[in-house]
Amino acid sequence: MRKLIEQILKFGVVGIIAAILDFGILNILVIFAHMNNVLASTISFTLSFIFNYLASMKYVFKHRPDMARWMEIVIFLLSAVIGLLINNAIIWMSTLGMDADAFLTQHAEYVLCTNIGKIVATFVVAVWNFIIRKIFLDDTHTAMMSKLQKKGNTFTEEELEAKWERSLSHRIGMWSIEHTPKGWR
Repeated sequence: MRKLIEQILKFGVVGIIAAILDFGILNILVIFAHMNNVLASTISFTLSFIFNYLASMKYVFKHRPDMARWMEIVIFLLSAVIGLLINNAIIWMSTLGMDADAFLTQHAEYVLCTNIGKIVATFVVAVWNFIIRKIFLDDTHTAMMSKLQKKGNTFTEEELEAKWERSLSHRIGMWSIEHTPKGWR
């Protein structure tokens, strides 16, 4: 439990830095460039995603030895694309009902509504990202094995190993290793 709390805290720090980048770029584009909030949000989200990926894989999640790096990137990208769609839907809804040129004619209200939507989107997407990355990208096998050793679990090591081998994340990981082009390892 301590390691999970530590991991959530690290995820939070990386997320806060990414959110500052995301909000900063979004507001620069909406306030000063008078850009549409969904387009500006797409740009800011993408730039903060790049930081988030690099920092998350270095400081938050441990590389899984049963998964190729290219598959980590694919999973991270797919979860980010879904996160971007969630983000953009919430940002779009935040100014729904305003005039089409509200980013010019109702600028202050448009910026305020965009930022409120971005706050909601940030929390929703953060939960999405943590769950998906924890399931598919974190080295949960090592954590499961150490948990077994610390507590008198009802699973034997063999049962736990069999359960792990049947898991979706392990099967995806092993498939990715088996299908990694030569020279990519």
